[in-house]
Amino acid sequence: MPVPAGPVNTKLPPIISAVQNKIATPPLPDNLRPTMIVTPKIRGFICTTAHPDGCAKHVAEQIAVVKNRGPIANGPKKVLVIGSSTGYGLSSRIAAAFGSGAATLGVFFEKPGEPDKCGTAGWYNSAAFEKEAAAAGLYARSFNGDAFSDEMKAEVIAAIKADLGQVDCIIYSLASPRRTHPKTGEVLKSVLKPIGQSYTNKNLNTTTGVVDEITIQPAEGDDVEQTIAVMGGEDWQMWIDALLAENLIAPGAQTLAYSYIGPELTWPIYKNGTIGKAKEDLEHVQRTLDEKLAPLGGKAWVSVNKALVTQASSAIPVVPLYISLLYKVMKEQGSHEDCIEQMDRLFRERLTDPQPDETGRIRLDDWEMESKVQEPVIANWQKVTTENLTELGDLQGYQSSFLRLFGFGLNGVDYDADTDTGVKVPSIS
Repeated sequence: MPVPAGPVNTKLPPIISAVQNKIATPPLPDNLRPTMIVTPKIRGFICTTAHPDGCAKHVAEQIAVVKNRGPIANGPKKVLVIGSSTGYGLSSRIAAAFGSGAATLGVFFEKPGEPDKCGTAGWYNSAAFEKEAAAAGLYARSFNGDAFSDEMKAEVIAAIKADLGQVDCIIYSLASPRRTHPKTGEVLKSVLKPIGQSYTNKNLNTTTGVVDEITIQPAEGDDVEQTIAVMGGEDWQMWIDALLAENLIAPGAQTLAYSYIGPELTWPIYKNGTIGKAKEDLEHVQRTLDEKLAPLGGKAWVSVNKALVTQASSAIPVVPLYISLLYKVMKEQGSHEDCIEQMDRLFRERLTDPQPDETGRIRLDDWEMESKVQEPVIANWQKVTTENLTELGDLQGYQSSFLRLFGFGLNGVDYDADTDTGVKVPSIS
């Protein structure tokens, strides 16, 4: 049964100005709102536009994957997803809602669309998710703002108190380049750098398909400390501490943060680099949270997920070429999963049967790291050039996955038609 929705923020009615003595202009009806044709505009590893209808279709396709696999037995029913608008966070929210019938709260930091200007893909994803959830009779409430801030935590806490009472699953899926520390006000910045010495390896320009070399200079100064402060576990712990202090975590609840390890060829820039140090901190915090949740019969996990095309992974040097080679092999072997298949497997199988590794982590990268996958990928890495990339890798699949993140390349969407870019997220607008 859907959880009854509590009060949500709504717009004030038109206000009569005592000074100007006129009524504020009401919003235009949908059929009179300005529209525009939206096309992809790619700058480096980011697309600066997003298609509202395409994002909605992408969300609908993910929902269909989950629903086609049937209900998730014994899944969580009241789920908070911190970082819920794209990638693994969005897919987590979809799997929880449409597989487990969960009420969901989602926290993100996205730019709303305007009638003559695109919002971010995460904004349109969240709008589409809420509309689909409402149609299915599921509670869904979203919060747009700085998830690192005390103010956002207080706002979410108030909503849980008013609407749900407690939550039984907390997903932490933030990937941010910077963080304003809520206690000190310091602006901290994360970097993707090796530690100790420079790192040179093959790299892929995913726009042109050119395979070349890239050299990344090592971390300096306080790069490591700042990256840990942004991408480590401190904020995850702050969220759990805040929820525990208000008795908002249900008995038996689980919390999960997402991580990645990858093969040795990526370790200098990832596992052994600045981001790897942040992930080590995340695992340290996981053990601390485990102890804090033990009295409730709860559990904290770090889930190591598969390498996939996401807005975060696209920014990491070397990794896009690896992903292109990985996709080729895993698709040929029939073991490829995208974000939604990974998160469906997490909620459907691993939350009840975690199968932890020797350090206590959930390993959703298990299929990726099988020797039958890694051996041909590494062999192809040694051979790959611009000329043979099409043969050895899946550049087309990479590019298609990248564009789909922003709502482009979806079947059934008329990209030549005008579309309303001023789409609202119902619980926020």
